[in-house]
Amino acid sequence: MTAHRVVVVGGGNAGLSVAGRLARYGVDDIVVIEPREHHRYQPIFSHVAGGTARASQAERRQADVIPRGVQWIQAAVTEIDPETDTVRLDSGDAITYEHLIVCPGIQNDFHSIPGLEEAIRTGSASSHYEFELVATASRRLRDLRSGTVVFTQPPGPASCAGAAQKPMYLACDYWRATGVLPDIRVVFVVPTPTMFGMPAIDEELERKVEEYGIEVRHEARLVEVDATSVLIGSVSGDRTERIAYDYLHVVPPQSAPDFLKGSPLAAADDPGGFVEVDPRTLRHRRYANVWSLGDAAATTNSKSGGALRKQTKVLALNLVATLKGREPDERYDGYSVCPFTVSRRTMVFAEFDDEYRPKPTVPFWPGLARERRSTWLIDRYVLPWVYWHLILQGRA
Repeated sequence: MTAHRVVVVGGGNAGLSVAGRLARYGVDDIVVIEPREHHRYQPIFSHVAGGTARASQAERRQADVIPRGVQWIQAAVTEIDPETDTVRLDSGDAITYEHLIVCPGIQNDFHSIPGLEEAIRTGSASSHYEFELVATASRRLRDLRSGTVVFTQPPGPASCAGAAQKPMYLACDYWRATGVLPDIRVVFVVPTPTMFGMPAIDEELERKVEEYGIEVRHEARLVEVDATSVLIGSVSGDRTERIAYDYLHVVPPQSAPDFLKGSPLAAADDPGGFVEVDPRTLRHRRYANVWSLGDAAATTNSKSGGALRKQTKVLALNLVATLKGREPDERYDGYSVCPFTVSRRTMVFAEFDDEYRPKPTVPFWPGLARERRSTWLIDRYVLPWVYWHLILQGRA
């Protein structure tokens, strides 16, 4: 058993960026626990599926992106015991901590939809929410020339749920450019009464839906899948519809990793198993030396990588204050962001708080929510560079 000052569970965006910030703020003996050999930039998965990026651009060696001054332990966490300040690993080792930051991300529950895993194995369905599936998704969308394609967005907590729409718009724009869009029926299943939930964003997205001829099933969810058809049902459960498909592009329901479900860190009444934290300070409500951020945290914001830009700074400053014997006084304001790639060259950019009120980073830039070429270029080329070189080092 080894002891460390700060142990970070998860080496994704949240884990590396908060560890990098803490190292820059002078905290020593920081350990990140992450089993994967490669680190992936998930926002670009949509571009890969839509044919505007290569899969290789989404991936780098984990060893190459660990922040300076931070140690990496390549292992998976099997159990966290906050009563004894202990983290247990699949290697059989145990680690104790002075402070723990829990940010292992979110898991895709493909198994929760009957028939979905089999459809993925046979190639009739795929997803851009798993790196191993995104190449299949790209190929199927590229090669489709006629028939019916169904896109789905899951109900409940999900990582950047709006990203479910991005490959749909990219594919429609491609099909239109190649002259086959009139021969393809596109159906989108969304659990909300509107496309997003903010009037300015809904107006832009609804315009694109009409432009591409997309059929939208609002307040609906994927219930069951077989090789040739899907069953969708209303979120309330009072009606169903079966749709024959030629290809299914699915974003599955999501939940916290299994080792968190039922653990003392999760709220007793949270079926998703997310870590119970104060949504403003990001400190655990019952364990003062436990913190959480990102997709695994039971915060009130819409889960997204963009939300981490403010979460990492708030958490790092609050943890440093605690180490110095002060009360944490930094507050996370619920900020999140969802960029919608609505064509192969334009984007609608949504920035909002946890009540879906507009919260623009650049207040003096009017109409940022409008479809623009400039925001597409930023999302596709600028932000990936910022991610690899600044965000993961805790500098942005």
